[in-house]
This record gives sequence, C-alpha cells and structure tokens, in this order.
Amino acid sequence: MSTIAIIPARGGSKRIPKKNIRPFNGKPIIAYSIEAALQAACFDAVVVSTDEAEIADVAVAYGASVPFLRSPENSNDHAGLAEVALEVLERYEKEIAPVEKFCLILATAPFISGERIKAGYKALSDSGMDAAVPVVRFSYPPQRGFRVDGQGRASMLHPEHYASRSQDLEPVFHDCGQFYWIKKETLLTEKRFFAANTAAIELPESEVQDIDTEEDWKIAELKFELLRKLSPCSSK
Repeated sequence: MSTIAIIPARGGSKRIPKKNIRPFNGKPIIAYSIEAALQAACFDAVVVSTDEAEIADVAVAYGASVPFLRSPENSNDHAGLAEVALEVLERYEKEIAPVEKFCLILATAPFISGERIKAGYKALSDSGMDAAVPVVRFSYPPQRGFRVDGQGRASMLHPEHYASRSQDLEPVFHDCGQFYWIKKETLLTEKRFFAANTAAIELPESEVQDIDTEEDWKIAELKFELLRKLSPCSSK
C-alpha cells in the first residue's frame, strides 16, 4: 500500500493571478511544498493535481509527478479539497497503485518543512487517530472577541469574559493551512480533512502565514526574509 503526497494547484486564481507558481523569494511558491514533501522522505510519490500545463511543467521541474491532469469538474472555484483529493486517489489507485494514507499539502505554504510533515506522519502512525493536522494558537483570545453590527456598534461575543485575564482563558487553536495527513478510508467516509479523530500538531506562529491577498503575500515575504536572516543555516 502506498503513502503519497497530493498538492492541489489549479490555475485561474482571481485574487492573486498565477498564485501557485508566482515567484516567492526567488522561486515558484509551489516549489517550497514540493521540496518539503521530498525532504520528508516518507512518500512513494509526490503528486501535483492541476488543470494547467504550465503549473504541471513547474511541478515536474522541482521533482513532483503529474501523472494526469485534473478534471474540469474539479477545476472551478467551487471544488473542495476533499473532492480534488478523492479524484486523485481514484485515478492513482486505478492507474498506479493502491493508497493507504496520504498527506494533502497546500501549494502556497512557503514556511512548510519536511521535518513538520514527517512529524505529522509520526503523529498519525503513533496516535491511533485517523488524521493529523498542524495548528497554531490564536494570538488573542477569541473568547474576548467582538461582533460589529450594521450600525458599527461593537458588542462582545462572550460578555461573561469581559473581565477575564487572557492567561486564565482556555487556549484556542486554528488550522495552519499547510498540510493534512489522513487515512484514505477516513476521507472516503467523512469527506473532510478535519476528521472526528484528529491529532493536533502545534506550530509556532512564526511558521504560519495565510496567503489569500496581495497584502498577505507581502507580509509573508517580509516574514520569510526575516526568518532567513535569523536562521542563516536554514535550508530555505
């Protein structure tokens, strides 16, 4: 049974044109995900799922495989990650080899590392759980968050925590948006990556950055450059 990495990278990004292959600190941003997957050394194959030949060419140049292009049905704005992964699994098993577990790795995750991917693999293998996901703490307690109504009036989501100290509140986490380890049968059953039985791998905030807008991209580049200066021996 195979263990594979799946990196979804469709074309047609509207907010950031050519997002998946746009240069980030000297190379296409998808290259960081491919290289981290290869460095993890726990995959039989690193498969990029794309609908564009240009993205496929870049992926292959950095060491990934593109055994088939994504279907039109899963290449639109409404296609979910679960549907994309299930399509890859179906075709991979039909044309290449059966799969037991896999890791879905996002194409725009330049802070990802092979070490973290391998830690996810170990968590999935050792915990007895069905999935493993990297998480990061909210920097400010969401229990003390506000909502703002149509008139611009602010009100607390949880008024009972008005006077609560941050250190007294339960830590709350969110998905890092880097990778998801999961057993194939779990995805087939639950149709989602955050399964009912999921192990959490906590990452520091320094390794996490959403990239959904141009501003996000600029912040990520500044953050990446700063981390590289602080860690001159980094492989990145």
